[in-house]
Amino acid sequence: MKGLEKKMKVLLIKDVYKLGRAGDIKKVADGYGRNFLLPQGMALLATAGALRQSDRIRQDATKRRAALNHEMSAVAEVLKGVKLAFAVKAGETGKLYGSITSQDVADAIKAKTGIEIKRQQIDLQSVRELGEHTASIRLTVDMIPTIPVIAYREGEANPLEEAAPAVESKKEAAPVEAAPVEEAPTEEAPAEG
Repeated sequence: MKGLEKKMKVLLIKDVYKLGRAGDIKKVADGYGRNFLLPQGMALLATAGALRQSDRIRQDATKRRAALNHEMSAVAEVLKGVKLAFAVKAGETGKLYGSITSQDVADAIKAKTGIEIKRQQIDLQSVRELGEHTASIRLTVDMIPTIPVIAYREGEANPLEEAAPAVESKKEAAPVEAAPVEEAPTEEAPAEG
């Protein structure tokens, strides 16, 4: 049945994830073009008149893409430093009793950084095992930072916080050693005699 699908040629007006960039001419399934791309304003039918506009559409899209990349570069820098860890219930083999989803990652990013990311922008295979995984965040077509997502067993130490207490204890210990200890004079006079 799959070979019987009709194909249509469309001219993309906007960048479409996993399909192409604005100005590209693509063959898509008839239903995808008719029911999604055309109504959403992402594409036009590839007629002779539309094809003459493809260079202008491509140039305009390149300018918009450059402006958007510049705007999102600050967000990408913040996200590059983010590491997420989730305490989860897991069996003895390391399989989770649930999973960590892209919505969980989006919520954790918002809680940690204040940046709101839609779950549709996050590429993450559903996490179902303990360990470190990678989530890609599509900010723009060209800018896709990745962040580590760590699933660790509930009740164990958070792997992201293991190094932090050791550093803090050194900071606490240093002032105590550096501060001179002075004893207050006692009121008892030494007994002579």
